[in-house]
Amino acid sequence: MFQAIADPTRRAILAHLRSANELTPTQIAEPLSVTLSAVSQHLKVLRDAHLVSVRRAGRERWYRLDAHPIREVAAWAREYERFWSERMDALEAYLDTEEADEN
Repeated sequence: MFQAIADPTRRAILAHLRSANELTPTQIAEPLSVTLSAVSQHLKVLRDAHLVSVRRAGRERWYRLDAHPIREVAAWAREYERFWSERMDALEAYLDTEEADEN
């Protein structure tokens, strides 16, 4: 999942899908400066990471954002954010004490 969202083009695709209900690969490629083939490869990575789902309608494929895995990662990161926030507060208090001792 992290590897999937590490690429700026894939993040742009996710943002584009977030603003729309469903899009075809051609519609996804329009605002990007990449080929349709490249978009298809990026969509495969996003599908494999379960970040997008695909629906076939005749000969067309329609892609939709699946934000559930992103929510799980965000919840996981929030737990560590609390940890680091406490550590940074303790460091700040320590540095304030050190600075007061020097003055």
